[in-house]
Amino acid sequence: MSIDHLRADWHYPTSMRVGPGRVRELPDLCGELHMRTPLLVTDPGLAQLPLVTQAVAQCRAAGLEVAVFSAVKGNPNGRNVADGVQVLRDGGHDGVIAFGGGSAMDAGKAIALMAGQRRPLWDFEDVDDNFQRVDVAGMVPVIAVPTTAGTGSEVGRAAVITDDGSRVKRIIFHPRMLPAAVILDAELTLALPPLITAATGMDALAHNLEAYCAPTYHPMAEGIALEGVRLVKEYLPIAVADGGNLTARQQMLVASAMGATAFQRGLGAMHALAHPLGALYDVHHGLLNAVLMPYVLRANGAAIAGPMERLARYIGLSETGPDAVLNWVLALREQIGIPHSLQDVGIDGEQLPRVGQMAAQDPSAATNPVHLNARQYSELCARALRGAL
Repeated sequence: MSIDHLRADWHYPTSMRVGPGRVRELPDLCGELHMRTPLLVTDPGLAQLPLVTQAVAQCRAAGLEVAVFSAVKGNPNGRNVADGVQVLRDGGHDGVIAFGGGSAMDAGKAIALMAGQRRPLWDFEDVDDNFQRVDVAGMVPVIAVPTTAGTGSEVGRAAVITDDGSRVKRIIFHPRMLPAAVILDAELTLALPPLITAATGMDALAHNLEAYCAPTYHPMAEGIALEGVRLVKEYLPIAVADGGNLTARQQMLVASAMGATAFQRGLGAMHALAHPLGALYDVHHGLLNAVLMPYVLRANGAAIAGPMERLARYIGLSETGPDAVLNWVLALREQIGIPHSLQDVGIDGEQLPRVGQMAAQDPSAATNPVHLNARQYSELCARALRGAL
């Protein structure tokens, strides 16, 4: 398949412009959404790089009064959002361009949500019907431009924000947090180093895999997840080994968006554990999912045997037994340089009981194929800590 075949306009789950070089359409897209003074939200590492400075220059050349906010942590917190909202209000900005990885996506969407709200951010946590508290008129539109292929937050209706007071990652949700438009441009991911490419790519795999395994009824999401896993299998090793391969980069951006679309069906224990571990230890979310993945697959083994055999056949594994997908995941992790244990990424065992309690209460736990209590989550985390599969 030539790279030209990967250029398209999609309208599911939102308006999407797909293909290398399409970031140059950003000024036109702002105009279509009636943005005149957008706030570009990114992270400190990207803010001074050409991919951001050129996008800003193009917007300004088109007459847009764009400003940049980049005080966003790798795991964005409530203070980051509050600071961004203040900048947005002070500058009279009428929209947000979320430009970067998952942290910029989540922070940008939360800032856009909070633009004209009078309630505090945590009042909109994804619990019960809290989203109905949102004053929709106080929201501003978002254009999402991902520069990593992992979280898929550009097609999500929520943002994961750390509450530093309680050291808990909270999911902020509203249906209209879904960005109004998305640009999936593989050229923006070419500079990603192999380790970040691997960790973010495994995050995309985690989303697709957990959505596929979730026990809820959503055949459309299940089908999307199935194909998302296949794309990761085919293209993630290429993207890690040859970062300049535009086809692999573009297909991984698509796989990432597919994962976030599919997990309307639900997630599971990988995310239930990654959320508290990320909040407590400030470790990259995708890397945590990558390390936890085989341990969770083993823990869920009996409940997902049938789906795993179907998945093994679909993605073309040479074996199709109940452990086929697990063995493939282990081989993939080794191939792309993912550590085997949580200890290898700086996690210690001092807070295992707390991690277990937080995981059991995490919204992602509700759709894990096997119900696990706090003690079982602690034990699962302990196995991942030791590397005892």
